[in-house]
Amino acid sequence: MGMAVMSKTEVKPYDVKDLNLAQEGKLRIEWAGDQMPVLAIIKNEFLKTKPLKGIKVAACLHVTSETANLMRVLKAGGAQISLCASNPLSTQDDVAASLVKHDGISVYAIKGVDSKRYYQHINWTLDCEPNITMDDGADLVTVLHTKRRNLLDNIIGGTEETTTGVIRLKSMEKDKKLMYPIIAVNNAKTKHFFDNRYGTGQSTIDGILRATNVLLAGKYFVVVGYGWCGRGLAMRASGMGAKVVVVEIDPLKALEAVMDGYEVMDMKAAAKIGEIFVTVTGNISVIRKEHFNLMKDGAIVANSGHFNVELDLESLAKMSDKRRKVKEFVEEFSFGDKRVYVLAEGRLINLAAAEGHPAQVMDMSFANQSLSAEFLVSAAKELEKKVYDVPEAIDKEIARLKLNSMDVGLEKLTPEQKKYLASWHMGT
Repeated sequence: MGMAVMSKTEVKPYDVKDLNLAQEGKLRIEWAGDQMPVLAIIKNEFLKTKPLKGIKVAACLHVTSETANLMRVLKAGGAQISLCASNPLSTQDDVAASLVKHDGISVYAIKGVDSKRYYQHINWTLDCEPNITMDDGADLVTVLHTKRRNLLDNIIGGTEETTTGVIRLKSMEKDKKLMYPIIAVNNAKTKHFFDNRYGTGQSTIDGILRATNVLLAGKYFVVVGYGWCGRGLAMRASGMGAKVVVVEIDPLKALEAVMDGYEVMDMKAAAKIGEIFVTVTGNISVIRKEHFNLMKDGAIVANSGHFNVELDLESLAKMSDKRRKVKEFVEEFSFGDKRVYVLAEGRLINLAAAEGHPAQVMDMSFANQSLSAEFLVSAAKELEKKVYDVPEAIDKEIARLKLNSMDVGLEKLTPEQKKYLASWHMGT
């Protein structure tokens, strides 16, 4: 992977593109913050209680305006923070500059860095000797467990934001390689029901349109994977008038997709008719050489899963006679009489070409991150070296706060209804 261990003498206080972008970033952060009311409530509480006082947090997340608001909440709670990007193309450079200049947070993130610099940023972030890790894809945790094991004794726990990361961490737990407890923020209902479905659905369409300005109506739009991200993406593509095709390996999810009104077929069949392809599986090489060979001339291929390994781009490059960049985030691969267009190097299209999930959705995801960090501090001694779900009480409280912020009221059970639900005596 090209992961280098950085010595303490090499560490920098920050590494961003240009501090002169800070004012622009500050305004962007404020705009997102105004749409994150739950996080604002938690921030006010953290300012009073300081639950993270003396805690060092190393975060490897997408450095966006929404993430900046999470960092501000953690700092309000007393934490010392180091932040790096969880993807080479997801950083908003003005936001990174603002966090350094206006919030005094150590940020190591520049959009478009190569793999070597990406891992150098992770290592600089870990040089803070963290007590808590926050990860989005488990790259930071992996470096920590392989190259920086000397830091493990300091750590009380961590959180993980993504489906991909949780899969990796569960594998580590199964192999008894996970060295501290991690809260799977992704598994919170107020995260994956909303962030993955509505956030990924909307922002993926946004990224495709910004990169290509292609008309979706009437086109065959292939969604590879029908988890929560795939469900949301299919819903939004259908709403734009596309003819949605779903590719799945799970019979239950495939059946659900059929019942939701979509065509379901295997990848080879979908490759023959698809005009736009988006992978959201969390797996490797789901679109491969044999699929590229079957595609129509002009097919557009993108990925909205965490890693670009979902597309076998190495094989596509080898089979192509010519490749060229035709516009920002669009690369053309030509072979025979066909052209296939890959968006954003196969990386997260919603963050590479657009701005990621809307702030209103990330409000809940990052509320889970904040309260999970607080929970880790209070409960770390009782937790084992396992992957845990977010406590149900936290999940429900976030949902309640979100509803309150939207002026949505809930019905309440009457005493008679409570009695009925608690009794087995009353029947028809």
